[in-house]
Amino acid sequence: MTETTLGAGALAGTRRIRSALGPAALANRPALEKRHPEIFAGSRARRFGAVAIAVALVGLLLLAFWRLDFSLGRIGTGIGQLIHFTTLMVPPSPGTVGRFWLFMNGLGETLAIALLGTLGAAVLAFPFGFLAARNVVPVRVFQLLTRRFLDTVRGVDTLIWALIWINVVGLGPFAGVLAIMTSDFGSFGKLFSEAIETVDAKPVEGVTSAGGSPLARLRFGILPQILPVIAGQVLYYFESNTRSATIIGIVGAGGIGLHLSEAIRTLEWQQVSLLVLMILATVAVIDQISARIRFAVIGERRLET
Repeated sequence: MTETTLGAGALAGTRRIRSALGPAALANRPALEKRHPEIFAGSRARRFGAVAIAVALVGLLLLAFWRLDFSLGRIGTGIGQLIHFTTLMVPPSPGTVGRFWLFMNGLGETLAIALLGTLGAAVLAFPFGFLAARNVVPVRVFQLLTRRFLDTVRGVDTLIWALIWINVVGLGPFAGVLAIMTSDFGSFGKLFSEAIETVDAKPVEGVTSAGGSPLARLRFGILPQILPVIAGQVLYYFESNTRSATIIGIVGAGGIGLHLSEAIRTLEWQQVSLLVLMILATVAVIDQISARIRFAVIGERRLET
């Protein structure tokens, strides 16, 4: 007999045993409940708790639909309007050649905002990541204060920071760079500290046993482990910030978002579709480039066949 036949026979035998034990177990359930009441009581409590949580979540969902004035009729009407706007967007067109180059200039400005903001945030957050890591800072209070500071900064959305910086430094791409830098500073600080806390302690102990200073422990024990992770995080945020730079451009922080807002306001739907396609193509190219850079830094794992 082959192994496949033996396996099928064993599986069939197991199913027969289960089918035979099922009625017997149900018949003995009352006796088992009397013998072990604490087990069955706990099981009922867990089931009741799970049902109560499910009912509460469904209730919250229905309450949210009611409070937010959810309407299937409005969705149907909106879909009809969306189809109408889509037909107005075809074919995508800048209108004039000069406007196309104006859009390209705005796209380059958006990329510059995202790049400078991301890199600036990463540089500023790098030392704070060490200060917020439990395995680096021995003073618990100082470490907690650093974490709360980072949480406070990243708790404010990028769009809010853009509005704040526009009022501080005025309209333009400089406000956009500062908005992304401030928002990502808190996020990078948290991510960097978590990466530092997950490092293997053995390389650090090796540097310490060789007489290395605290700075040497950071340089040779921790940095080689976290740099690939940090590189991947920075590249991902650069891709994400390309989209964020578009949004903050709508409120006056420069970039292609300003042209997109103007095209929507003046109902130039063909220009809107062109701008959206330009943004999508740029994000796709950045994704491909960042993936190649990540593989170059981290090292591409090849599966052995």
